[in-house]
Amino acid sequence: MGQIRMGSARGNTVRKLVEYDALRHRLWIFGQRCHHGATGTLVAAVAFLALAAESAVDPDPAPRSVFAAVAAGGALMMVHDWKDRAIWFERGRGSQI
Repeated sequence: MGQIRMGSARGNTVRKLVEYDALRHRLWIFGQRCHHGATGTLVAAVAFLALAAESAVDPDPAPRSVFAAVAAGGALMMVHDWKDRAIWFERGRGSQI
């Protein structure tokens, strides 16, 4: 018996886990463009949560410079890419091709 293929030709393409566009210097993860700003938002949020959790568990004012530096790095990534903030979380390739 023959096999039935469903979907269009576009559906038959293989989706890559990570794709790098060397011409435009863009990184794509699962078909979603990875912007500096969106990545910076996530990095800063995780670092802030780590700082808050560490402060709640250990009230001793030990140096927390690592998490603070990571949060600052995330903030710098957002500032660097602020002009593109409207498309940070745009689904798929959209207008970013």
